[in-house]
Amino acid sequence: MRVIEYRIDRRAGVATYLQIVQQTKQALRLGLLQPGDRLPTAKEVVAATAINPNTVLKAYRELEREGLVEPRPGLGTFVRRSLARPESAAGSPLRAELETWMDRAREAGLDREDVAALFASVLDERLGDASPTAN
Repeated sequence: MRVIEYRIDRRAGVATYLQIVQQTKQALRLGLLQPGDRLPTAKEVVAATAINPNTVLKAYRELEREGLVEPRPGLGTFVRRSLARPESAAGSPLRAELETWMDRAREAGLDREDVAALFASVLDERLGDASPTAN
């Protein structure tokens, strides 16, 4: 069973519950969480992040509404479905290319913020708000 550790950035300008939703979806996309895995309990998240338990429950309800998780009374909240694609998995050719690019960016002196800005700019330019199924 895999476990996710949420990291809350209070300066991010993103609601705390949305940070939990986004981090869970990212873990689902990267295959870090699989169907059947249990999410941390609200109590565990509160202990690790010092946020309100209702915030955790709101995030979990949103994930449930999207069909990604399901609560099991007395047992916890479990992943229902994955968002992972083989192209984004560890060891995939696309990921390897991105890792090589990241190494080149670091060698060129770019820091995390520089890379994030460059990536976001190209992402918006090439994909905009389009999903893979759009068009």
